[in-house]
Amino acid sequence: MLSTSHTVRRATSALLALSTSLLALALSAPASAEVIVRGTEGAPLHEARPAPGAIFPDEHIVVAQPSPSEVDPSFLGPVLLMKSAHIDLEKGTMTVPLRKGRLESGELVWSVLTDVTDENLANLHGINYSAKLAYGLIGKATRSARIEKDGTFVFASGKVDFKPEHAVTPGDAPNFFPPKSAQPGAIGDADYSPLVQFENGKNAVFNMPMVAFDASEETLNAMCDGAVDKTVVHDKVTAICPRDGTVTLQMTLGYTFGKPIFYLSTEANDPVVATLEGAILTPALNDTPFALEDAAPGESAERIYVFVNGPTGIDHPFRQGVNSALSDGGHGPLNVLGGIPTINLDYSPIWRLFPVLWTEEAIEKGWRTKLTNAIDIENAGAKGIVVSIAGGPPQAVGFLVNCPVVYRIN
Repeated sequence: MLSTSHTVRRATSALLALSTSLLALALSAPASAEVIVRGTEGAPLHEARPAPGAIFPDEHIVVAQPSPSEVDPSFLGPVLLMKSAHIDLEKGTMTVPLRKGRLESGELVWSVLTDVTDENLANLHGINYSAKLAYGLIGKATRSARIEKDGTFVFASGKVDFKPEHAVTPGDAPNFFPPKSAQPGAIGDADYSPLVQFENGKNAVFNMPMVAFDASEETLNAMCDGAVDKTVVHDKVTAICPRDGTVTLQMTLGYTFGKPIFYLSTEANDPVVATLEGAILTPALNDTPFALEDAAPGESAERIYVFVNGPTGIDHPFRQGVNSALSDGGHGPLNVLGGIPTINLDYSPIWRLFPVLWTEEAIEKGWRTKLTNAIDIENAGAKGIVVSIAGGPPQAVGFLVNCPVVYRIN
């Protein structure tokens, strides 16, 4: 007969073994794409389901869950890329932690964390990992900050004026782009950049877009229910609540290698681009090195293709482009991004725009359609049916936008 102490030891050993096994299982289990609001579910045992409201009618069907991406995020299916975000697929919004800080001069700074150059910190904070952002540590492209003992972020410089009223007047049909006038809803000073390096942290560059500046907690808490004042906060904000420590932001629908995705537009270096993106005009981004090959040392940005003269009309099954965005009731241009996490290694939240046009020949022969894959666009460029607005094949022309990726829909 076993002694009582021996029985206890065996039971304890068994419990420890079980705990270790469960912990290992939890650590190895893939993260599923969990959201607050998923939309309409599909029929039982069906591999597809109706597209949620935020991407309809541009997409009618999306991959259902359980999906292959829940086994491996590189496989087909939904993937929550920014783990700190709660997603509402019906509204197309994301809710993330609101970060309180201040300038050295005392003004309050309200920001969000979206990307970082350190993979461990990315996993810790539930944000995107971007190795290429390290090349943005040059000139005014990255500003400095420190973290005080109580956790407060203190920024050396960088102010944003959120008071301007966002306004755009489209051009005359059928060429709604370029617009007759464009006024960004927020303007950063010469020192403002969303890229930040902390003096007393790891040697990492963070992407920390500002969502409000020099606004009190009392002022912002009045916007917890969604009644936001766009002269106080970023144009992408749909609710902000220091009391709860959260901010809700409108996402943008785009594509990468044929897959629909949601991303967040926060800054741009050009007034027209900033207006069209609903972003902060940020001159400091001009110091960001770009226009090299995507994976070249020194290249801090990735490419995003923007069609100017794609098909228009919200009911057109292949609508796409800036002309559509300016004429089709506020629906987005359906831009095409390059590499993102789970698909490629060269992701950066800083994107260099490749604005392109369908040629008259392509339009006359009925070849114009919606393209959702960077390779397909480059292929069309090689065939001469899609050209840069600067002439010649698709190319960067000097425009930069800060667009962290948030959610892969398929």
